[in-house]
Amino acid sequence: MNMPFYVSPEQLMKDRADFARKGIGRGRSVVVLAYDDGIAFATENPSRALHKISEIYDRIAFAAVGKYNEFENLRVAGVRYADLRGYSYDRTDVTARGLANAYAQTLGTVFTTESKPLEVELVVAEVGATQDEDQLYRLSYDGSVADEHGFVVMGGQADQLTSRVRDGWEPGMDLTGVLRLAVRTLGAVNTDGSIAGEGQEREISAAGLEVAVLDRRRARRAFRRWQGDALARLLHGDD
Repeated sequence: MNMPFYVSPEQLMKDRADFARKGIGRGRSVVVLAYDDGIAFATENPSRALHKISEIYDRIAFAAVGKYNEFENLRVAGVRYADLRGYSYDRTDVTARGLANAYAQTLGTVFTTESKPLEVELVVAEVGATQDEDQLYRLSYDGSVADEHGFVVMGGQADQLTSRVRDGWEPGMDLTGVLRLAVRTLGAVNTDGSIAGEGQEREISAAGLEVAVLDRRRARRAFRRWQGDALARLLHGDD
């Protein structure tokens, strides 16, 4: 009679975490930064059809790294959650905190009960009436939630890139300033995945970027994409 194969719970969770981290680490980074009039999102993504940054509701946006089909399913579920809650109660009852909690439950359940965890890392952001009221939540593959302040970096080489953002970001920066910082940070990752030295960052054209903002000055729907010539002018300081 064959003995059943046994793996300790600690080893099983470690293997799942390592698997998820490897998948996330292969993805291109996403940088999220607060600025004086809202929250900016930037990533290196030449595709105009497969978005890593999306609108969820009036003043809430979503950014992700990892497997596209997995985080796209989460995005769609988030939109449905927000629409149903806003219709059933009130539009002001749809918050980033509530959405982050819903995502945390889904990610945690999959991580502990399914054979394969979701290879995704998410940011849910909500822009408030003032910078102090902005909300940034970072969600990991295991359902853990972190309440971030000012900026978030996800994806490959996130630790090293976070250090660069921390050195360059400060409260009250304008949109051009945070986007230039984001592009420099993204360009610090070479094509082979290594980190470039200071002043040796790759040049990333506007066509190779996916950029969006939550602009607190916009009425009701705060989400806006920047692309093409408009993005190129913005990066050069002419908005």
